[in-house]
Amino acid sequence: MPQPFPWQTAIPSPSQTHRETALSRQGQLTKPAGSLGRLEALAVDLAALQHTDTPAADRISIAVFAADHGVCAEDISAFPQAVTGQMIANFVAGGAAISVMARHLQARLDVINLGTATPAPVTDGVIDDSIAAGTANLAREAAMSSAQLEQALAAGDRAAQRAADQNAQLFIGGEMGIGNTTSASAMACALLAEPAVTLAGPGTGLDADGVSHKATVIKRALARHGDNREPLAVLASLGGFEIAALAGALIGCAVRGIPVLVDGFIVTVAALAAVRLRPELRDWLLFGHHSREPGHTRLLDALNAEPVLNLSMRLGEGSGAAVAVPLIRSACALHNGMATFADAGVNNAE
Repeated sequence: MPQPFPWQTAIPSPSQTHRETALSRQGQLTKPAGSLGRLEALAVDLAALQHTDTPAADRISIAVFAADHGVCAEDISAFPQAVTGQMIANFVAGGAAISVMARHLQARLDVINLGTATPAPVTDGVIDDSIAAGTANLAREAAMSSAQLEQALAAGDRAAQRAADQNAQLFIGGEMGIGNTTSASAMACALLAEPAVTLAGPGTGLDADGVSHKATVIKRALARHGDNREPLAVLASLGGFEIAALAGALIGCAVRGIPVLVDGFIVTVAALAAVRLRPELRDWLLFGHHSREPGHTRLLDALNAEPVLNLSMRLGEGSGAAVAVPLIRSACALHNGMATFADAGVNNAE
């Protein structure tokens, strides 16, 4: 019999035993109950996901997926498509925001090229998982074939395997692709049955007229696509190679027992599609930040997610999630390092 695709493999459950132990420890630490707020919950969640009494976020694996989008033919971006390839070079050279954060966090950064309209200026330091020179124009036809979707999902799963090989304690997925907020917004509209005008946003910096035009293009794409909300169908029809790869990576990480810190709008769209495909994935997702992109709030609500940060960021690349890592490390340090009332000889009896 054929082996199941990795994204069809069983996803383990968080450890209820370790969750209960972590909750018990939080109740014994030298502080009023609940006084560390969300930091307590983050540490407890990681303890359950990592199946340990000492949760940690020291080993971080970051993967940035890059790809171009045929919908750029509809003039929906403030930047030319050549920027996607140029940014791949910038990631490798260390000049991008996520590159800076990876160094700061001492995290592994993989840059994965899934297919650009203009070849990237560099190949050294880039993982070549090219599928095609970008997707088709989703306003007029399906963005990708079923075979291309399978390739993109598999590329994401390979990134998850690399994270496992690095013994990563936390995975961050990022993206780069001129036009990908249009693709992500179209997907979000299809998955949530929302109109284009509700979820279309400025992306790379469109003005009000630009956002209105983007919404019109998305509306045409949704009319072509129809009412099918099945996640794989939505990914193939309206997605991007990098969005599909992110969905594959998120599922692949959960299969391998690696918690995921979800970035902003585009990665959250991938997460919603992946959770619709595999509902048990939701337990493995932490959310790094609340993007300024207007559709992000609706996506977070759909996933019952409360992000760690809200800094009005909308850069992408995985940058918002990366900025949240120091807070998660603080949560772990407090959980692991604080004294209990018994340790400190402090009487906490009422």
